[in-house]
Amino acid sequence: MVDTSRTPLAGRRTIVVGGSTGIGRGIADAWAAAGADVAVCSRTKPTGSGSELLSWERVDLTEPGPARDRLAELGRGRLDAVCFSSIYYGERRALFCDVAEREWREQLEINVTGLWLTLAATLPTLRAAAPGLFLGVSSEVVFNAGPGRSGYTASKAAAKALLDSVAREEDDRQQVRVVQVLPAGMVDSPGIRRRRPADFDYSDYMQPSDFARVARELAVTAGSYHHGDSLVVNGDGDWHSADDALPVSQSRSVSS
Repeated sequence: MVDTSRTPLAGRRTIVVGGSTGIGRGIADAWAAAGADVAVCSRTKPTGSGSELLSWERVDLTEPGPARDRLAELGRGRLDAVCFSSIYYGERRALFCDVAEREWREQLEINVTGLWLTLAATLPTLRAAAPGLFLGVSSEVVFNAGPGRSGYTASKAAAKALLDSVAREEDDRQQVRVVQVLPAGMVDSPGIRRRRPADFDYSDYMQPSDFARVARELAVTAGSYHHGDSLVVNGDGDWHSADDALPVSQSRSVSS
């Protein structure tokens, strides 16, 4: 008898948009380690430990035409789970009047339109899995608007509202279960490191691998019992519903 306890996702096909680094990479690695076929869609190729288990498709969400076409191709055939983790935070925390329009447009292009394109390309196929899983990576900013993050907050809030609305549409049938996850604190990632000084101490930051347990469980159960929920993931890998306790704000004061 074949032991499938270590690879419960064997035979399942999954996509992680924005899975080369950060939380998306943690989810991609967890699904691949559990036996899933994982296609990472991103601008940069996944590298390092575990990357040999991932296939890579170049998708740049700032190029909506080619991105739409590539996602549509990937959305054909069997598809069991999709994660959208692409994000454009911006250059730095800055007051609204100090942010260029270009940055705002890129936040919308990636954080919102990119999510819309991914949903449009994959929902029909996910419905055929009955139930498929659509997993969105959210942020505490959607609950805690703060200074210096207006564009990021607005775009992430729009993304959450989009997924909440799709979850309501799926309520009666639950052919696709929609779940969102978000970190309880800051996560060590290349994007964060670009905005920190070289000698910054990351010892109290979360790691992308902290999302492995929740990602695995959601994929194995196709989001059972969590449809429509936002799950706050802690540094120990445990999680709770945002309905039970809101995440702590990571806001801080910003000067011109």
